[in-house]
Amino acid sequence: MKKVHIVVVGGGAGGLELVRRLGARYGTKNHDITLIERNRTHIWKPLLHEVAAGSLDANMDEVGYRSHCHRWNYRYFFGTMDGIDVKARDVLVAPLIQDGRELIGPHRIHYDYLVIAVGSITNDFGTPGAAEHCLLLDDRLQADRFRHRLLNHCLRVSRALTNDPATAQFVRVAIIGGGATGVELAAELYNSAAALAHYGLEVFDASRLKVTLIEAGPRILPALPARLAEAAHAELEALGVKVLVNMRVTAVTADAVLTHTGESIMADLKVWAAGVRGAPALKDIGGLETSANCQLVVFPTLQTTRDERIFALGDCCFCLLPGQERPVPPRAQAAHQMAATVFDNLNRLMKNRPLVNFAYRDHGSLVSLSRFSTVGSLMGSLVGGRMAIEGRLARFVYLSLYRMHLIAIHGWLRGMALIIVGHVNRIVRPRLKLH
Repeated sequence: MKKVHIVVVGGGAGGLELVRRLGARYGTKNHDITLIERNRTHIWKPLLHEVAAGSLDANMDEVGYRSHCHRWNYRYFFGTMDGIDVKARDVLVAPLIQDGRELIGPHRIHYDYLVIAVGSITNDFGTPGAAEHCLLLDDRLQADRFRHRLLNHCLRVSRALTNDPATAQFVRVAIIGGGATGVELAAELYNSAAALAHYGLEVFDASRLKVTLIEAGPRILPALPARLAEAAHAELEALGVKVLVNMRVTAVTADAVLTHTGESIMADLKVWAAGVRGAPALKDIGGLETSANCQLVVFPTLQTTRDERIFALGDCCFCLLPGQERPVPPRAQAAHQMAATVFDNLNRLMKNRPLVNFAYRDHGSLVSLSRFSTVGSLMGSLVGGRMAIEGRLARFVYLSLYRMHLIAIHGWLRGMALIIVGHVNRIVRPRLKLH
């Protein structure tokens, strides 16, 4: 009997949960489950700001795809999707190039059912100079690059102060985008700066850090209720962050961020954290319908509009549900919920049963200001509205989101074990990753 081959492209929050579910259900039966992923390890994207600031050691929290696939009965193929041959039902995988040489030629991986879960990339809206001069936080490598540059500038200032304590030296960071990523990074930087004195930079402290958060809209954190956004704004300013709202960035240079008011904000490090879009490679891939933001357009069943055997989930899909004016937002909770729906619909499709529509349940938003504070809203539209939370309760729920992610990709037994190990690691391992 010919095996059914299900291919999932992208091992992010939704894709990794999906292959775990599929492998657990079908991996030892008459199915082949294959994950195509361009990275060798997975780290939860909402944690990348902590990796960038050095307060999280990604080597301790990342998941190796090879060990994960062995445990959950699926195959892992290291590579980058380069196209789709819809007629032949093949995923085209780009060649592997190293040092200018082709190590592995282009591949074709056949599928009976295909799920695309490649996530999103930061949208700089074509702002002049942004691509050349801004750092991004789309993946582990970019977060590591930011951390290395941050530490080098901290070292520069520390040595300058050692030679002349009266010198006016600062590490200047400009963050474009007042959403969750930008706000969380700004707070996490001050947490890291306060700890550097314990790791060899005795004359460096948070007073030598100048962070500017730039938001084009009227307030930061537009996904949160106004009261909580104002509380976060006040907390950031108390830390020392200069928060600029109603400030549109018109260009970025090697040394500064230029705004529509003509202001030039000098910065050693510039981070673009404003908006997301699908990868340009998705544009009309395989003849599939895509949105203006290069997202794959899907039906409410999460099947692509031009091929019922191809599904898309997470940030890379454009899903407008019936009765809604806006598509499902690109959030981690949406990706997890979509993974469950795609799993259910693949089961139904293979059994010739009617498919179900995806139902997005907004469980609210939470934003962590490092160890200083946490704010958010819970419950979504349940019981008629949102419940605003702050302080310890908000921090507990925020940490619970990552715990639920661990359970989703590892299962209950291993997930709970990793949660316990995580608590121990927070006590015994260094507060900062400085390499």
